[in-house]
Amino acid sequence: MKTKVTIQEIADFTGVSKFAVSRALSGKSGVSPQTRDMILKAAGQLGYFKDQPGQAAGRNQQLQEPENRKWAGAVLVLFPNVRYQNRESLYWGPVFDGISTRLNQKGLDILTLTEPSNDHMFSLLNPQGILGIVTVGAVSTQNLMDIKKLNIPVVMVDHMDPAFQSDTVFTDNMHSMKQIMTKLISKGYKKYQFIGNIEDAQSFYERWIGFSSALADYKIEHRQLPSLISPEIENIHETLGKALAGNELPEVFVCANDITAMFAMEALGNQGIDVPGHVQVTGFDNTYDSLPIMATVNIDKELLGMRAVDQLLWRIVNPNSNYERLLIQADVIVRESNNAARDTDEP
Repeated sequence: MKTKVTIQEIADFTGVSKFAVSRALSGKSGVSPQTRDMILKAAGQLGYFKDQPGQAAGRNQQLQEPENRKWAGAVLVLFPNVRYQNRESLYWGPVFDGISTRLNQKGLDILTLTEPSNDHMFSLLNPQGILGIVTVGAVSTQNLMDIKKLNIPVVMVDHMDPAFQSDTVFTDNMHSMKQIMTKLISKGYKKYQFIGNIEDAQSFYERWIGFSSALADYKIEHRQLPSLISPEIENIHETLGKALAGNELPEVFVCANDITAMFAMEALGNQGIDVPGHVQVTGFDNTYDSLPIMATVNIDKELLGMRAVDQLLWRIVNPNSNYERLLIQADVIVRESNNAARDTDEP
């Protein structure tokens, strides 16, 4: 049976030449960074990088627990985008605190790396001196391919990439968003728009899926304005203004996170639309509790960091087991004070 994906298959799938695919897969020059990332992701989706860590554990293999082991050494924590993913962030800061707390509890040292400045940064690291890596937030595919060469355990928090196989830790984004939507639908709301670039983060995409599936489950017609879920929304004031021109105002704007909700309310205010007077807005992450938003999701951010370390230590003592994706439940918060009671029987 044929199992290996060929360069020609990747070229046919992506619509680029075999030369470009070969250069991208080998890390050589000759293709743009954008094309290289596109090729690497496509190769991962097709299964080109499909490899389990070592020989996958058999059904009867005894898995090892790391609790009683004495640890020594260092773990590298990677903040790939220092502008948004840093210790001062209301979201990522507590995640880092959780990582740091658990490493301290285990007697392990912590190294931090922010936004590698060149392609050779990871080649300067000594794999023998690092037990493993925890990545925080989105990581470029090229950086992940460089990390792969180190051949050490990796756990990614809030990110995944088809070109790079590893353990991951996520909030249960889809389930939490479906809970928000169920609450809204139960109150009689039927007209929605999602706001957030679903290409920006895996979590945003999963929240979009939860949003869309809830509407489908309850057979609610939905006509999403494409610009509100595309990279165009990064310029939210202009994009939202254009989107609202000539289109019906929804009853609820469901935002990918609280930061998006904050900017959305600002943009709506510029259009003379009051929140929550004219329209409701929801968020996610519970990072701005002073916002007049109807609902959000409280994520235990420190727990995300702690469980990432737990998973990394488990992976170190079980290198041959299949990769795992850990989902952590979150709590939906509905602020009734921001929501006037609805009676769908009234005109």
